[in-house]
Amino acid sequence: MGQGLSSCKNLTLRELIGLQSIDRSKGANMAIYAIWNNKGGVGKSYLTFQVSSEYARQNPNKKVLVLDLCPQANSSSMLLGGMVNGEKKLGDLHAKTPRLSIAGYIDDRIISPYQNPKTGARYLTHVNKQNREISKNLYLIPGDEKLELQASRVFAATKPGPDDAWRFVHMWIRDLIADITHNWGNTAHTVFVDCNPSFSIYTELALSTADRLIIPFSADGSSKRAVRSVLALVYGVSRQAGQAQSEFFLEMQRCSMNRPKIYMYVGNRLTQSHSSSAAAFKTVVGEIGDEIYDVWRANPNEFCIHPASSTLPTNKKTFHAMFQTEVADANTASVVSSTLGTPICCMTAGSKTVLGKNVVINKSQLDRQISNITHLVQAIE
Repeated sequence: MGQGLSSCKNLTLRELIGLQSIDRSKGANMAIYAIWNNKGGVGKSYLTFQVSSEYARQNPNKKVLVLDLCPQANSSSMLLGGMVNGEKKLGDLHAKTPRLSIAGYIDDRIISPYQNPKTGARYLTHVNKQNREISKNLYLIPGDEKLELQASRVFAATKPGPDDAWRFVHMWIRDLIADITHNWGNTAHTVFVDCNPSFSIYTELALSTADRLIIPFSADGSSKRAVRSVLALVYGVSRQAGQAQSEFFLEMQRCSMNRPKIYMYVGNRLTQSHSSSAAAFKTVVGEIGDEIYDVWRANPNEFCIHPASSTLPTNKKTFHAMFQTEVADANTASVVSSTLGTPICCMTAGSKTVLGKNVVINKSQLDRQISNITHLVQAIE
């Protein structure tokens, strides 16, 4: 398998450990996680909702920011209160002048593409004021379907202007976070970015912003192809000799911008309750893990070692233990959680009223996903 070149490809393991320690110390006050796979239907927005809300609950002394860069804005509606209440509140934010969403900020940047207008904090929503189920330390830049309409104008801004126009535009979201960081007095915080599945210009903005990448996947063949696509588009991994590399990968190299390091890949909402399908799920999950492990063996510097005190994995087993996580499907509980905007870790088993109907949540399914989400979040630094 051919690999895209990396500036530190030839580092020894000892040098790599030192470099990772420097990276972590620089980011001790802030880390930015992008949650992305080049495929819809893997539960990316659901995972963003659950992980960000649980991370905020586990870290009450940190501010947590969710940036929704998906035009579907599903993670925003879940955080704001779910299918009914959250959608209404999201609509209210979109109706403001300016729009209190990521699209409002993008409008500012289209007007001022190469100079930071420093308006980012204007678009913050304090989520707890909209949804009491969410911890008081979580904030949101809501998603917006208007991103689709803005995409061509954002892309156009990368072409004319100064020689480094591409880099200026791909720093817009970094500028946004810097504005918010300044507004917060540089207090410790963690950022989660929900990305659109397609590799659009606003997906590029998210990935050029993030320090770390979380890759959700489902246990099917199309997810395997999508993970391959992630590795090719972002990290330049080639499967055939002479395969063209993405403009994003090449421009990130040309502009000396850092790609996000792979932090973990998450088998999300996996259904393994039937023994007849368990073997198939295990096979696909294993094949996806092997794809990513091959990248590790060729370019370990593309990964973020965690926790900070850990040594580098020395074989496939220790690699999977560090980077692979699975989240079981809680079935009805998952649907109720997203519909009501109640984080799974705050839910209890039993009867619930959802859209006027009585729904019973199974305790064993609920407990299994709570355990998975809790474990996943504890691994996030």
